[in-house]
Amino acid sequence: MALCYGADAVYLAGKAFGMRSAAANFDDEQLRRAVGLAHSMGKKVYVTCNTLPREDELNRLPAFLELLQDAGADAVIVTDLGVIALAKRFAPNVALHVSTQLGVVNSASANVLHAMGADTVVLARELSLEEIRKIRANTPAELKLEAFVHGAMCVSFSGRCVLSNYLTGRDGSRGECAQPCRWKYHLVEEKRPGQYFEITEDGGTFILNARDLNMIEHLQDLADAGITGFKIEGRTKSAYYTAAVTNAYRHALDAAAEREPAPAVWVRETELVSHRPYCTGFYYGDPGQYPDEARYISGADVVAVVESCDDDGYAELTQRNRFSVGEELELLCPDGEPQRFFCDSIEDEEGGSLLEAPHPMMRVNMDLPRVAPRLSIVRRRRKTDT
Repeated sequence: MALCYGADAVYLAGKAFGMRSAAANFDDEQLRRAVGLAHSMGKKVYVTCNTLPREDELNRLPAFLELLQDAGADAVIVTDLGVIALAKRFAPNVALHVSTQLGVVNSASANVLHAMGADTVVLARELSLEEIRKIRANTPAELKLEAFVHGAMCVSFSGRCVLSNYLTGRDGSRGECAQPCRWKYHLVEEKRPGQYFEITEDGGTFILNARDLNMIEHLQDLADAGITGFKIEGRTKSAYYTAAVTNAYRHALDAAAEREPAPAVWVRETELVSHRPYCTGFYYGDPGQYPDEARYISGADVVAVVESCDDDGYAELTQRNRFSVGEELELLCPDGEPQRFFCDSIEDEEGGSLLEAPHPMMRVNMDLPRVAPRLSIVRRRRKTDT
């Protein structure tokens, strides 16, 4: 979905050394296939090796790095200085990208990392636009500066948090964060054991919670400050989230290249995926704390994904959620604005008429309002959304 909907590169993880251990991630053969797919589309693959490996893990790193080079990975994303040295030795043909986990906040660090072989630095999320401008002014032009533009934010500086480890034994620096910053906390008075008190009067305070980042309307400011790579935090997200957010930012970035504002239709797209309330991070100053609950907001549900479509817009789809004849739906394609339409008919694989598509992953056929490329999405707006 990321490749189809406009990403120039994707980042992903192998079975070890990545910061999302709860995700399925890619085994060796899947990683090779992923690189081959991306390269066949003229896109790149960056593989995360951004945990902080302990001493007993080091002996497994050379083989993993050699695999990345053999598979044709375009870059390895690293945090640890020792891993940088090992990557240069065992994967010399793979570009070095420095992870945001390393917390680069000044040009001195960026220049040292560039001298060590890094061609890209993913800056710390806590930087302002003015600080980025100064870093850009004091670093070599060939060093690429990348920054996050969309997705969840961590309450701790560049993800350097021990809260999960302390409370649950799951180490956030090893991809196992339990996200205790999202939990709802109460007060307990010393002489009243077992009595839990709300911190506020309106349902409790999520005292460590953070908003999600959304910079879709400010990409020109980032580019003017010197950012050359725009990174969407998307691993462990749904395929729909990946498609819709990538699509929105692709169109907004193309508009920014012409020094035009992000079209409202693409700004609106970021509201239709599952997200927490948005903010602009630290780019324009301290974002402040978000004391409300950590629940996600979403404005649409995927009902089907296009498998094929003929020149008349008659398509074969795979069902994702139940939908029925007569419903108002919306078609999302990589090559145009979302288009609403009414579902006039649904057919099974043999051409028989159906009143609804009730079964997960069932194949159905129906007319779409336009010719839709494979992996186009049919969705239903939620009633709370306009």
